[in-house]
Amino acid sequence: MADIKKIAEELVNLTVKEVQELATVLKDEYGIEPAAAVAVAAAPADGGNAAAVAEQTEFDAILVSAGQAKLQIVKVVKEIIGLGLKEAKELVDGAPKAIKEKVSKVEAEQIKAQIEEAGGEVEIK
Repeated sequence: MADIKKIAEELVNLTVKEVQELATVLKDEYGIEPAAAVAVAAAPADGGNAAAVAEQTEFDAILVSAGQAKLQIVKVVKEIIGLGLKEAKELVDGAPKAIKEKVSKVEAEQIKAQIEEAGGEVEIK
């Protein structure tokens, strides 16, 4: 019988190209579609910690506080989201609340900069 630990170690140390080649061989020669197995094998080894963290690509810009310049923040939120004045005011009054969700890091940073420039506080999650 094969040494399972040795096989597991070899799988963990495969490069992305090697994992793709392994997936092709398993599919073509054995009829196995290793979608879940490939994801596990492609995860980088992190010192024995099995929970590999994927890089975050979507961020939420959360208005934490309007600060002293509430009217200015309402105007900026209105511009960013394209809401009416009433809706923007309700969003600001309801802080902490998401201004925009599932945006790129660059867009989230731009939103944060605009709000902070106007005197508010934003958190990116």
